[in-house]
Amino acid sequence: MAADTTPTPDEPGADDAGAAAPRPARAADRRPARPAEELFDEPPLVEQHKGPVTLRRRAVETSTTDQRLLDDRGPTDWLHSDTWRVLRIQAEFVEGFGALAELGRAVSVFGSARAPRDSASYALGVEVGRRFAEAGYAVITGGGPGVMEAANRGACEAGGVSVGLGIELPFEQGMNEWVDVGVNFRYFFARKTMFVKYAQGFVVLPGGFGTLDELFEALVLVQTRKVTSFPVVLLGSAYWVGLVDWLRSTMLSEGNIAERDLDLFQITDDPAEAVRIVVGSDDEGESDREQVEREAAAQGAADRIRADRSGTANDARPGG
Repeated sequence: MAADTTPTPDEPGADDAGAAAPRPARAADRRPARPAEELFDEPPLVEQHKGPVTLRRRAVETSTTDQRLLDDRGPTDWLHSDTWRVLRIQAEFVEGFGALAELGRAVSVFGSARAPRDSASYALGVEVGRRFAEAGYAVITGGGPGVMEAANRGACEAGGVSVGLGIELPFEQGMNEWVDVGVNFRYFFARKTMFVKYAQGFVVLPGGFGTLDELFEALVLVQTRKVTSFPVVLLGSAYWVGLVDWLRSTMLSEGNIAERDLDLFQITDDPAEAVRIVVGSDDEGESDREQVEREAAAQGAADRIRADRSGTANDARPGG
């Protein structure tokens, strides 16, 4: 029997005779090895991605968004963060737009929440609401008591659309019973947007700070041309004459407003006149918008004709 001559792994020639020769060492292979302690000084960089945001090192969070959503044992202070407030604000605009988008022509009526039901201001508010409803306008108020309730009542009793835009206050106010469409808001600025966006004008009855707030905000929007064709009517000359005198004798005389700014509002004691002012301005605004649309259409047609002529002329040129 022949002896086994297969080399053991420790003997020369143990490798496969057909294996390639060892690769010559490159410069990179000849770099000295780094001490082990240095390797531990620089841990691998960990990144976390949250949408467009990249987090590294200590900013990396130890839980995922899904985990935080499903874990009901976490803190609740996030309810009061600015990020969550932005979502609530967005929701208020969405709800307001959705509720009022198909309202049609409307007027916003302002006045004191403290007017008793047997007062002259309350009776005036009822008549204003009734007359605007009869003219085909929805009536928008703050939804509270006093003059707001009166205007809602007049619109409701006349068969019109009665809208209340309530606001969260430290004291309970609630929506009055004459409101057909009610929307409650946490934030004044979202509520104010609805008053202006869905109304063709403001009618302002005697009131306090809140009434003056709405009045002067409307005047600023008209003055700065943020809104156009937007009449502001002050109803009750005896109440408003002192304010107007101060605007003229103090604000105007010191150069803080222009003479034309005093024409941004009108004063009357007649609810029927208030309706005529708003309806007339609305009709003029509609005519102006139609005129602008006609001019834009004519300009577009003229531009297309010029473009066609220019293209025809280019085609007629040699090599065109």
